[in-house]
Amino acid sequence: MTDLTHIRNFSIIAHIDHGKSTLADRLIQLCGGLSEREMREQVLDSMDIERERGITIKAQAVSLNYKAKDGETYRLNLMDTPGHVDFSYEVSRCLAACEGSLLVVDATQGVEAQTLANVYLAIDNDHEIIPVLNKIDLPAAEPERIKEQITDVIGLDTSNALSISAKTGEGIAEVLEELVAKLPPPQGDKAAPLKALLVDSWYDAYLGVMILVRVYDGTLKKGMRVQMMSSGAVYQIDQVGTFTPKPAKTDELGPGEVGYLTASIKTVADTNVGDTITSEKNPTAEPLPGFKPSVPVVFCGLFPVDAADYEDLRDSLEKLHLNDASFHFEAETSAALGFGFRCGFLGLLHLEIIQERLEREFDLDLITTSPSVVYHIHLTDNSMIELHNPADMPEVTKITRMEEPWIKATILVPDEFLGSILQLCTERRGEQVELTYVGNRAMAVYRLPLNEVVIDFYDRLKSVSRGYASFDYEMEGYRDGDLSKVSILVNAEPVDALSFIVHREHAETRGRAICERLKDLIPRQLFKIAIQAAIGGKVIARTTVSALRKDVTSKCYGGDITRKKKLLEKQKAGKKRMRQFGKVEIPQSAFLQALKTGDEKRN
Repeated sequence: MTDLTHIRNFSIIAHIDHGKSTLADRLIQLCGGLSEREMREQVLDSMDIERERGITIKAQAVSLNYKAKDGETYRLNLMDTPGHVDFSYEVSRCLAACEGSLLVVDATQGVEAQTLANVYLAIDNDHEIIPVLNKIDLPAAEPERIKEQITDVIGLDTSNALSISAKTGEGIAEVLEELVAKLPPPQGDKAAPLKALLVDSWYDAYLGVMILVRVYDGTLKKGMRVQMMSSGAVYQIDQVGTFTPKPAKTDELGPGEVGYLTASIKTVADTNVGDTITSEKNPTAEPLPGFKPSVPVVFCGLFPVDAADYEDLRDSLEKLHLNDASFHFEAETSAALGFGFRCGFLGLLHLEIIQERLEREFDLDLITTSPSVVYHIHLTDNSMIELHNPADMPEVTKITRMEEPWIKATILVPDEFLGSILQLCTERRGEQVELTYVGNRAMAVYRLPLNEVVIDFYDRLKSVSRGYASFDYEMEGYRDGDLSKVSILVNAEPVDALSFIVHREHAETRGRAICERLKDLIPRQLFKIAIQAAIGGKVIARTTVSALRKDVTSKCYGGDITRKKKLLEKQKAGKKRMRQFGKVEIPQSAFLQALKTGDEKRN
């Protein structure tokens, strides 16, 4: 067990692509965590999807032994965190288990929106913050200007900021020395009852549930019986260990240490992230504060293409939920799509990643309905309900008012693209809060309705700024809105999976866009098919899929015209009857296409 004064727990925080995972690689390499043969790029990004997209999704922990210049050996517990706004819940969990942070800023791009958001999270956790300027080997690097920017925007003292290149390894040794010198050691009492924080948990096919813990007081040993304080479940520990980054068994984990434990845990529900683990015989009196529960902001339905996969989908969602506590799900049914689940996410990228992981890791074919947010609906009997699915909206006569969620968005953008960004925010019903400048970059703070952001706001933001704008947001609360539910009718039958809630002034545009799209996707029948968008009983947009024409007069060679007329009249009557009783089957590929690009780019 390492002496407390020789332990340093820290995380690496930064905006997307500023070099967190590459810096983690260099630290592991320099401390000898892996041999040269085992090293690879982004070694802590273990999922294929992380490596392909070049983003970190899951925070990873690794324990390194570092021999400092003073001759002492230190145990460095490093947590590499994601940079994207959708995964800030992962970041907050890691910061709670650490005493300090390395703030990595790209020396060519400077302070971005997520840099600010993550620094504020670290300050909330009373962290000692060490600023590090990365990518100084690039010709465009301006370390002095970026140091000034960090001081101006964040208020950190950058006189001793470290300049490094995580790619070439320049300045990495200084980072390790600075970590040992500047960061405070953890506090803890070995003699006190066991108190450990459950930071993360995931499912291993051989060992059952693996739990990542940070020990505050007492010791964790193999064979010990431990209790989860929130669920009361008791387990006997099979093994404890640390990640180097490979799992390495140890005899025990003491105060201040970060490691893992396994205890043949089979049920997902017993390992709540943020729970306190204590000894069954000698429990601690007070649990740790844990984490604030995550609040999902975007909802959508996930349905299996084959109804027989429903149980497989349930099992897969439970395993993923264990690995990602910020994602929520509950069963729902749809007349068009059958049995499925209503799932809550922290954002659109989060939704996309979960969907891709279900398809890859569990080999499922899924249909995803259009993303929506949670609305508060106040009814005439003075009660209030939360609406997750537009299909469940009560009768208009029972509703007194509707409230929609609003966010406070921070956008950092180079001066030349500011006009386009302001126009985009205004189009999306945004209200400007402030506009400030740092050098040649503008920081715009806007209030925006969340339902205007969840569909394609981020894509539009990137395209109008040529990829230079960065975006971060926080929930601000609910406000009354002039909202209406738009239903899509195919052959006079409502299709619940395509209904959506939108602001009244955009209802016609969005309704028309979906009708036009469905017109191209629904196969033609022997009768005309009307596709309509309606608010209540009022149709606001309509297109028609023209009928296939069967040539009934082909067998008439010449002869009397009345014979042909009689056949055509007979066909006409048949088509009329078909239109009344004919059922239109919408192929699932059409659903997917209509939902995928349901929000047309607004002119």
